[in-house]
Amino acid sequence: MKRLLVFQHMSWEGPGQHLIDSARGLGVALDILEVWHMPIPDIREYDGLLLLGGGPSVDQEGEYPFLRDEKRVIRQAIEADMPCLGFCLGHQLLADALGARVGANFQRSIGFISGQLTDEGCRHPAFRGIPRDIVIFKWHGQAVLPPLPEYVNVLVSSPECEIEAISVKGRPYILGLQFDNHAASVADVKNWLESDQEWLSSPPGIDPDAIIKGAQTYESSMGEQFKAFFKNYIDLI
Repeated sequence: MKRLLVFQHMSWEGPGQHLIDSARGLGVALDILEVWHMPIPDIREYDGLLLLGGGPSVDQEGEYPFLRDEKRVIRQAIEADMPCLGFCLGHQLLADALGARVGANFQRSIGFISGQLTDEGCRHPAFRGIPRDIVIFKWHGQAVLPPLPEYVNVLVSSPECEIEAISVKGRPYILGLQFDNHAASVADVKNWLESDQEWLSSPPGIDPDAIIKGAQTYESSMGEQFKAFFKNYIDLI
């Protein structure tokens, strides 16, 4: 059985139902680490790291001191050639450890939008069988910014964010996704809308009903697509 250490950054932003279902179906154990109050165990006991999203920005170590140790451990994992999969903030923390810049995106990106695999994305084994044009679930204001280090590829892009996914050349198991398809179920979306009201209330406004309708429309197809993606990723490690 594969075991992944899951870094959770917010009490309400857990792995997400699509990720839980995918891991269960593959017999993958997800060991949840609530990093804001739990010590980080020896990562050598695990087959890889899985880094979830959350409210902090990469540079907010003063407000969120746990980021210091997490960043250190992510760098250690990369140096040890350990598989790492990041979502949203996790993607940004991974990019930061790889030497990329993270900062404010040109707009907030929230809800269900269209994304496109790049040529590198189409060739990446984690996206095997995934169509070039995909629906992605977004929930962020920060982003990984160009230019990237020469050893990092862009795998997915969208009109709302230039760098939606990255991977290290020759190390496809080090992979970051800006989008949150792992948590795009109706139940997860409703929970996020309820729990993140303070951030969502800042301008520009959002339409919660439209976001819930998107979750209802895409729940089944995105769940199946995420299962295919996650199986591809586990096959890599």
